[in-house]
Amino acid sequence: MMLSANRRGERWEVELDERKKKILNAIIRNYQETGEPVGSRTISKYSDLQLSSATIRNEMSDLEEMGLIVQPHTSAGRIPTDKGYRLYVDQMLETADREAGRQELAQTSDFLIERMDRMERVLKQMAKVLATNTNYASMISAPRYNRNKLKFIQLSRVEKHKILAVVVVEGNLIKNSIFEVEEELSEEDILSLNLLLNTNLNGLTIEEINLGIITKLKEQAGSHTEVVGKVLDAVAEAIRTDDDELQIYTSGATNIFRYPELSDSGKAKEIIQVFEEKQQLTNLLTDKLGEEGQQGIQVYIGNETPVQSMKDCSVVTATYDLGDGLQGTIGIVGPKRMDYEKVVSTLQTVMGQLDTMFKKEE
Repeated sequence: MMLSANRRGERWEVELDERKKKILNAIIRNYQETGEPVGSRTISKYSDLQLSSATIRNEMSDLEEMGLIVQPHTSAGRIPTDKGYRLYVDQMLETADREAGRQELAQTSDFLIERMDRMERVLKQMAKVLATNTNYASMISAPRYNRNKLKFIQLSRVEKHKILAVVVVEGNLIKNSIFEVEEELSEEDILSLNLLLNTNLNGLTIEEINLGIITKLKEQAGSHTEVVGKVLDAVAEAIRTDDDELQIYTSGATNIFRYPELSDSGKAKEIIQVFEEKQQLTNLLTDKLGEEGQQGIQVYIGNETPVQSMKDCSVVTATYDLGDGLQGTIGIVGPKRMDYEKVVSTLQTVMGQLDTMFKKEE
């Protein structure tokens, strides 16, 4: 059986028969539960395998040669490598039942819908629910408009050579910009420019305001090209969402201490510091929102993790979408031996619940 995995531009292929696949899965599941290296005798106790310890040792040797498991020290059992986890997760994502785990949070969801009437309170509570439900650390970003569209531009003269540009974008976010111009604009000029700008730009995202549109605007503006250029700068600034404005709610950072491989004082301190300072989380979640084609569930194992201090962890992220470009990101951080199936199932459930909650609040 030829199984291939792709991650962040990398490609590799591993040939696994059904027996090797079952043994690899058994090693990973046992290690997830215990955190201890897994030996052949432990695997032989799995009733569906019915293999001798000698046969299992031979298969484990093959898996080790493939780079899927490793023996941490002599006479110890085996533990999964990042490559082994990656193969396991990719298989799991392909076959995961999207309805699994929906009942686990149903009662909590009903409670939230009934009791939480503000988005901030809902997200804070949901972060706590995720941390409690998974026993890992959780993070949720407040929803914001991704690929904001321009709704309206209003130019007005505040002084002889000063113009006020009021830019309204999706979500009725308003930003004002005052800039100086060399020419003195009449009220008729201002009216014409307002008409020109709104006719050509309304409903566009910053990515859609391309060179062709800009050239056309400046040609039609005639002698007022300086004003058009400065208005376009103001539009770009209004549509762009600053990373500092992203609100992130976290919970369960101290769950890291539950796992011996992460509870080393140095490692745990670095991870918890990331959750406290939040800037690296902001960068991580902002990147997820900005990646085209990455709007589903993403699993980052070990060195794949974008945050340097989380290289001994796995990070699972999911983008929830409330419609009209309003999106946010949910993330779970835990050990590499995390229960991926439960985490993925829980995130799928939460994504749907957030959508339902906020639609009910509209």
